Amino acid sequence: MVDRTTLTRRETVAGAAALALLPQAAAGQGGAPAKGEAPGAGEAPGAGAGQVTGVVYEDRGGLGRRGPGDPGIPDVLVSNGRDVARTDADGRYTLPVGDETVIFVIKPTGYALPRDADNIPRFSYIHQPAGSPAGLNLRYAGLAPTGPLPASVDFGLTRSEERGDFEVILFTDPQPESHAELGFVRDTAVTRALGLGAAFGMTTGDVLFDDLSLYPRQNRIIGRVGIPWFHIGGNHDLNFEAPDARHSRETFKRIYGAPSYAFHYGGVLFLMLDNVHYLGAATGTPARGGRYEGRIGERQLAFVEAVLRETPRDRLVVVAMHVPLLTDLDPDSPGINTVDREALLRLLAGRPSLSVAGHTHTTEHHYLDASGRRVAEGAEGHHHHVLTAVSGSWWSGPPDRRGIATADSRDGTPHGFHVLSIKGAATYTTRYVPASDDAGRQMRILLESQFRTEDLARLPDTRLADLFGSPVPAESVGGTDLVVNLFDGGPRSRVRYRIGDGPWQAMARVRRPDPFVAALYARFAATKKSWVKAEPSSHIWTARLPAGVAPGCHRLSVEATDEYGRLHRDGIVLEVLGGESAPGRRI
Repeated sequence: MVDRTTLTRRETVAGAAALALLPQAAAGQGGAPAKGEAPGAGEAPGAGAGQVTGVVYEDRGGLGRRGPGDPGIPDVLVSNGRDVARTDADGRYTLPVGDETVIFVIKPTGYALPRDADNIPRFSYIHQPAGSPAGLNLRYAGLAPTGPLPASVDFGLTRSEERGDFEVILFTDPQPESHAELGFVRDTAVTRALGLGAAFGMTTGDVLFDDLSLYPRQNRIIGRVGIPWFHIGGNHDLNFEAPDARHSRETFKRIYGAPSYAFHYGGVLFLMLDNVHYLGAATGTPARGGRYEGRIGERQLAFVEAVLRETPRDRLVVVAMHVPLLTDLDPDSPGINTVDREALLRLLAGRPSLSVAGHTHTTEHHYLDASGRRVAEGAEGHHHHVLTAVSGSWWSGPPDRRGIATADSRDGTPHGFHVLSIKGAATYTTRYVPASDDAGRQMRILLESQFRTEDLARLPDTRLADLFGSPVPAESVGGTDLVVNLFDGGPRSRVRYRIGDGPWQAMARVRRPDPFVAALYARFAATKKSWVKAEPSSHIWTARLPAGVAPGCHRLSVEATDEYGRLHRDGIVLEVLGGESAPGRRI
């Protein structure tokens, strides 16, 4: 039985049993525990608290260090993860600092951050004199001792033109647990992202699936997209040998720097939050199991409040996190919802804002009031978008012609990613991009009659397309449902259909599993991860076909209006057979 208050790290959000755990490996390095707090709590000033000072400067020479001709940049924000300081006329700042603090610059519009060879932005300095605690016995290396705090912690920026119209690639949950699956990421989503012309990209958690040794190769692959790529951690990026949240991001910090941070681009504020609050090893399991909840925590909320205090109220704010603020799967589970979302939403109230998340391997849109509840249909509210997972159903499903798992998500959305489009630094849209479907379709259209998933066991040679398409015997048309999965649909989307030139008929949004994906998992059970099953989808529309459709071939057209009012069109051929001409009995 699964503990519904928390989820183990290798358990799925559906509450499946934990998978087999890998053996322990080499130890990390030394430190001290602190009271539980939100992820990144190791950054809190505490024992040994003092001050850090430094300069944010314009790196005119491109040397990566301040030269004699590099002026300081005034009015730039710098943070220790809680407090925020603004640089003076000479570019200098001062902040409180403790024995475990990450100091980072908040890039302003019109400047670029330095990047490494894999296009990972470098904007933070980790002050952890003792390094990662040796007693943790981390499987994946944490931080080496950083030594005494430098006399000046400086950050160099370069001038860069940034327009108010730009795009951002939004990945979540690529989640490869092997080199083979990392190849799937490379040959699907990353390949589709090449040439999109985005300003930058981000991955909102579960960069990997527990094996943190894959970070270097993952970074080399993503780096070839050729744009800055930001990362935040998911529950599968944790060091779960840690007893609590404080040291649960040691490997992530070594690879990427600050686990939560912010930056401006094109007049928009991006807040990158780590809301996977690690609670330690699960009771009765080996050290490679763990529990967590969705929680932003007091420290990060103080950081958000401080940054917003320095940000004009008409500035668009985009918040990225891993665990959704709210999900349709189980709105009461702290393992897949953010328990303190109300505190964040109250800080964002009155500002134009969007938040994005992943984690659930579903695609969802929610509109929330300042208390974190869904608003009435048509009412204004904060838009929270749960993104399509790059890995779909954790790389489950039969292989395609390339040998890559088809990976349809458990709500029926083909695996993929989203692109955020900003217009005039004030308005936005998102669009779904399938990672493997060359047709780029935005919906799946099915005909559902007497078929039952268990029939697959006795009909091993029946194609799924035959089970959910034409032909339909004339006497069965009135008992057939049209089912449309609008992959990126939500509560503001509308779907309608018509047969031939007949009148348009509205379809009803229902919460139910996608029958195609349910059948796919049943037919190809040996190709999926053990916990994967079809879950109720938030973007299914249905309608019963009218009786009396004449035998023959008819064009069945579908029109869908998405969350942003954009129109999508698709259709199928509805073939209706008369009694004598039917080639066989339809199941």
